[in-house]
Amino acid sequence: MKALILDSGTLINLSMNGLLYVIPELKKKTGVKFLITEQVKYEVLDRPLNVPRFELGALRIKAMIENREIEMPDSVNVSREEIKTKTAEFMEIANHSVMARGKWVEIVSDAEMSCLALSLILTEKGYENIISIDERTTRILAEKPENLKNLMSKRMHFNVELETKNLIAFKNFRFMRSTELVYVAYKKEVLQIKGPKALEAVLYATKYKGSSVSFDEINALKKL
Repeated sequence: MKALILDSGTLINLSMNGLLYVIPELKKKTGVKFLITEQVKYEVLDRPLNVPRFELGALRIKAMIENREIEMPDSVNVSREEIKTKTAEFMEIANHSVMARGKWVEIVSDAEMSCLALSLILTEKGYENIISIDERTTRILAEKPENLKNLMSKRMHFNVELETKNLIAFKNFRFMRSTELVYVAYKKEVLQIKGPKALEAVLYATKYKGSSVSFDEINALKKL
């Protein structure tokens, strides 16, 4: 089994750009399972369902879950309790890694950490998986933790201190963004828009709806 674990940001990005349809189309073409955790479900369905501004997007995602186009972890025999326990461990480490003016800074959400928790559990079960997450902080924790100090210092406009001894817990995760996801959709020919500008249009659309992708990275994808 291969799985793509979707964080809230990716789903919101696709929803705002009218691109949620690529998920079931990619599932048909690749056989990959698209999974979300309860924590992500709360952010993209349970909470926004009661906010008129976001209700339509929540209803679209609700329908996809009901149609099993997006699935919950119990579909791959992973319990809520397993994810909850591991999520708490990751939250404790991540939110005690950056200190500003003598206080720990909360840098990640439980939804993001639940995606890592599910990924780790699936990996331990022998399932190949990747996490789709648009937010930069979690990816830096895993890929380049040494850059976290500069990132957080820029965001907070003063220098922070970095505690690195436990960050090894975030090694060996694999990530993509909504940008790469729509690139795959383009390559698999499931985009509903066609023409020479289609790829460029969807790549930039994901950037301007929250994907932390650079212009250089977009240009590189256009040349592949």
